[in-house]
Amino acid sequence: MTDRPKTPLLDRVSLPSDLKALSDFDLGRLADELRAETISAVSVTGGHLGAGLGVVELTVALHAVFDTPRDKIIWDVGHQCYPHKILTGRRDRIRTLRMGGGLAGFTKRAESPFDPFGAGHSSTSISAALGFATARDLGGDPGDAVAVIGDGAMSAGMAYEALNNAGHEGRRLFVILNDNEMSIAPPVGAMSSYLTRLYAGGPFQELKAVAKGAVGMLPDALQEGARRAKEMLKGMAIGGTLFEELGFSYIGPVDGHDMEQLLPLLRTVRARADGPVLIHVVTRKGKGYGPAESAADRGHATGKFDVVTGVQAKAKSNAPSYTSVFAKALIDEASRDDRILGITAAMPDGTGLKQFAQRFPRRCFDVGIAEQHAVTFSAGLAAGGMKPFCAIYSTFLQRGYDQVVHDVAVQGLPVRFAIDRAGLVGQDGPTHSGAYDIAFLANLPGFVVMAAADEAELVHMVATAAAHDSGPIAFRFPRGEGTGVEMPERGQVLPIGKGRMIAEGKGVAILSFGTRLSEVMTAREALMARGITPTVADARFAKPLDRDLVLKLASDHDALITIEEGAVGGFGSHVAQLLAEEGVFDHGLRFRSMVLPDAFVDHDAPRAMYDTSALNAQHIEDKVLSVLGVEQLESRRGT
Repeated sequence: MTDRPKTPLLDRVSLPSDLKALSDFDLGRLADELRAETISAVSVTGGHLGAGLGVVELTVALHAVFDTPRDKIIWDVGHQCYPHKILTGRRDRIRTLRMGGGLAGFTKRAESPFDPFGAGHSSTSISAALGFATARDLGGDPGDAVAVIGDGAMSAGMAYEALNNAGHEGRRLFVILNDNEMSIAPPVGAMSSYLTRLYAGGPFQELKAVAKGAVGMLPDALQEGARRAKEMLKGMAIGGTLFEELGFSYIGPVDGHDMEQLLPLLRTVRARADGPVLIHVVTRKGKGYGPAESAADRGHATGKFDVVTGVQAKAKSNAPSYTSVFAKALIDEASRDDRILGITAAMPDGTGLKQFAQRFPRRCFDVGIAEQHAVTFSAGLAAGGMKPFCAIYSTFLQRGYDQVVHDVAVQGLPVRFAIDRAGLVGQDGPTHSGAYDIAFLANLPGFVVMAAADEAELVHMVATAAAHDSGPIAFRFPRGEGTGVEMPERGQVLPIGKGRMIAEGKGVAILSFGTRLSEVMTAREALMARGITPTVADARFAKPLDRDLVLKLASDHDALITIEEGAVGGFGSHVAQLLAEEGVFDHGLRFRSMVLPDAFVDHDAPRAMYDTSALNAQHIEDKVLSVLGVEQLESRRGT
């Protein structure tokens, strides 16, 4: 008689409370099933695979020991939260990750009570956890607060600010340092080296034995000597430990894939802690899935893939990506000017600076997850006579805004900002959308703000930025492939503050800023079939505005429409201000501004997000018909 196959443990887990009934052995089995389920789900949806695989055991252990959602687990960034979502009542929707109407790719408060704090950007978890712990002590929501933060995220200043404050407050709080030696790019700086030394060589092996309870197995007479030996070894490995100096009780390093270490350790600290505790857990990004473990980025972000081979499905396109066009143009400019430098904040691949670094290793600087430092470092380089290109995603540049104002703009320093991921970026959702940079840069005195309409224009804007020495300058471009236009052999320096005419027409003019230009031209073709021929112009610059172009379009047409991939307060608002100051509205001009909605646009495919935002060709066509009153006229004729 053959044994019946056992019901998968994961099928018996609907919520974290179900873990309480499982033995430690079964929790280990559950972790294996959870890893397989995560791999299977991400193969269907694409997403952040490696980080989640690295914390499978930790996720199971945390939910088995703590009482969520009463206790709050706060995942820093949120790249690693997929296993957490599977265990917290969302397994039935896990194959909707990052899809329109599906689960978010990060933690999201509106999605589940098990997501106590939303994320998407790094290094916020300790601050949030301290907030929860303080609220608890003042009579707010009860329960413990646990921040899970990676060693890469620990390179940001905000994490140290929070550690310092938490140590001073002395409140009961748990910080789990997930040390996988790797953020998105290999982590940079002294902290990474410090953490590497903690578990190098013999002392780590001894501490692992201590963590497993080896001391408790010794005869009583030897336990005190073992305790002193442990402290000596700890001092050798840690050198007094930064964390203990900040007021935390430090425990570790601990093998984050060994449930026999994790479970008793977490139970002990939960039962006994009376202040802030930092648990140093060592993991491997991509753990348990060969293709992820062997990938250069440990499977950080993947498209849909074949589970057996790990081969990702790739969309076919003949057009280069905007990021690759930027990288090639910057390398071209740098080959002729040895003062050109590249600066990135832990995103060498995403910004294209990896290629630049391969060509000019001494002239490329990855400063870690530290956008504030990246901006001021660039300001110092500019003040020192260099030509820094500070390449940062639009959404991450928000983190360095005070430095943009105080250290760059006020001093008029010629820092070149290459702003990738402008506009709506798709499956990463509102935490990563580049919706605000036009508004927050174009309001700064002396700033030049450009947007490329296509990949050829981007090449010209790189050349323009390289040649601009009289103050700060920024150019923005989207994620994804270009339009397939013919590429110039070399970038041309554009006259500052001058746009270009694209197509002459009459009645209505459309002034585009950025890559909506291709949608504008599609709308124009549809309108011409109706007998309406709009004039189309590419502004190129939000600041300084091309006053002559704007005022000519206003004087020669009955209506003027601006369009941009940014929030209200940006390009269209500056055009409206100019028209108002010049008294153009007094003469009956009909003006409309097409911008992103005053709302956070949920994750979806980029085109679907622009549909939601009413910024695709059909919406442009409708806007033209509306401003001209064509629909009303046709309605009257029908009667």
